[in-house]
Amino acid sequence: MVKMESTEEQDRKLVLEFCHLLEKSKQLFNGLRDLPQYGHRQWQAYFGRTFDVYTKLWKFQQQHRMVLDSKYGLKRWQIGEIASKIGQLYYHYYLRTSETNYLNEAYQFYAAIRGRAYYSRAIKEDRPDLMVKKLRYYARFIVVCLLLKKMKLVRELVTELEKQIQEYTTTYEPEDHLEWSLVLEEIKGFIKAEAAVAVLHADSNPIILSHSGSGSRLSPLTTPPCERSPHMTLSLQEILIVGSACEQAKFSELTMDMFRMLQTLEREPTESTHPMSVSHGMHGHDASPAASRIPPYGVPGSKGYLENNRHYRDNPHKYLLYKPSISQLLVFLASGFKELPPGGALLLYMSADGCFSTTKHPEDYGYELGGLATSVKRDGVDGGGLACRGKSYKENHCLYPGDLYPFTRRPLFIIIDSDNSFVFQHIPRYFGQPLVILMSPQDVPPAFQAEVQHHGSLFTLFLHSPLTALCYICNVGDVPIHHWERCQSYVDHFITEASRLVTRCRIDEIEQGYIDSSYVQFFGDDFLRTLILRFVFCDVVLRLHRGFRGRHMRPRCEPPLPSNELLEHPTLSHIIFQLATALDVRGHFSDGPECD
Repeated sequence: MVKMESTEEQDRKLVLEFCHLLEKSKQLFNGLRDLPQYGHRQWQAYFGRTFDVYTKLWKFQQQHRMVLDSKYGLKRWQIGEIASKIGQLYYHYYLRTSETNYLNEAYQFYAAIRGRAYYSRAIKEDRPDLMVKKLRYYARFIVVCLLLKKMKLVRELVTELEKQIQEYTTTYEPEDHLEWSLVLEEIKGFIKAEAAVAVLHADSNPIILSHSGSGSRLSPLTTPPCERSPHMTLSLQEILIVGSACEQAKFSELTMDMFRMLQTLEREPTESTHPMSVSHGMHGHDASPAASRIPPYGVPGSKGYLENNRHYRDNPHKYLLYKPSISQLLVFLASGFKELPPGGALLLYMSADGCFSTTKHPEDYGYELGGLATSVKRDGVDGGGLACRGKSYKENHCLYPGDLYPFTRRPLFIIIDSDNSFVFQHIPRYFGQPLVILMSPQDVPPAFQAEVQHHGSLFTLFLHSPLTALCYICNVGDVPIHHWERCQSYVDHFITEASRLVTRCRIDEIEQGYIDSSYVQFFGDDFLRTLILRFVFCDVVLRLHRGFRGRHMRPRCEPPLPSNELLEHPTLSHIIFQLATALDVRGHFSDGPECD
């Protein structure tokens, strides 16, 4: 009898401990939203404590599942909710660190929820709030799969989500049914816009390429070659990606341009080395993510953290801002500026509609030529509405070139994708620091205007996937895989030749004292070199394409890259002609560069 009481008392303590861990984990998780989104150090300790509690909670429910089932009434959806929050932790940790390996970890937990059907009985609980949790889980899982290019799974998840939304609305007739219908349409529209060109397998089914230069993240196979020079002193450390374009396809506060650019500025994630563990107790059928997946206290990605004897930080740190107010934009820009280490460079990428000036004879290029619309929100501090495409008046929620002058105190690389991009070419070099500005064409041919506005900018597509962009402007909708790989070899050849030309001509001019060294100083960084060379590809292709007539339909850069020695070099033009012939689109291109 004493033994029985002792067992019951022990079980009671286990249940109390589980309840304590569960409550503590919820408090810490809810506190994450109060952490500052900018800066590196303010949030790391809090994330560490949160991971630590979830580590204990996950291990505890695995070790004591039988007791928790019988004495607490633990249900499968509750295990799924814990796993879902761990997946969210990993995803948000990826957003804060830019380390793509954490995307794999988020994926493993989300995939386990689906594979073990943790939410399968959610509709039978007669709790609409539980169904909403299930729908939100699906939406988050889709985002992670999109970022990992698991498009086949994305389509399966969208089908499942559509079915779940229908079940939810039929059962509960909820007030938010229209909201979820809009989420579904947003996802479908985003997927459709993302597939600019289909690469077909031998059986004519579309495939996703991850290491072919087709718009994937940077990998050893896609990193452009470089002749090293002592002048190449800088590395990209901080990135601010801003998406404010009106009417552009978006999902989960990621516009299509943001989605493409964030991948362009990341390295390919390595496959997870942690195997899925299988419980061997009463629930041996229930393979759950290993507790070892949850980072130890101390937080991975922090200075000195090693996994398998390898430092975890592979990518520059970045912030993602969707339609920010001007005050938010400047705060995040200042934070990135503050965090720059010696030898580090800051990149600002902005995809936005233009705010146009009515000043006929501007004296101040910093503020009188117009700028970029940042937000459609009204806000009591900044005041005013937003000038969207086509409007022409000064606006509070507008980033003007003059707003960037203070940030030229450190090495700054700017990419402007807008119909008012050229106003940024006049930013002065007050502080003598390296400064490069890449500016999109201000217009595209009428045939592309409607699609480009919704499906994402053509300029960003060139920076993300040069071959996809070329196919797109030549109306090539699908390419067999063997043909794609052959065409990609021409792009690789172009990039190699362009790299050689940039290095040689710029270093020669530097040594002769004719030119500033900004391009060469940035050229040693893999990401910045990739962007510069894809910019060159874009410029050469649009110069030669019959449909892009006029200077406003081609990109610009500051400082200007040399025309004769680079942009109009016969070797580069010849490669584009070869590529066009291989794609059977030679008729889209003129016989020589267009003259201004």
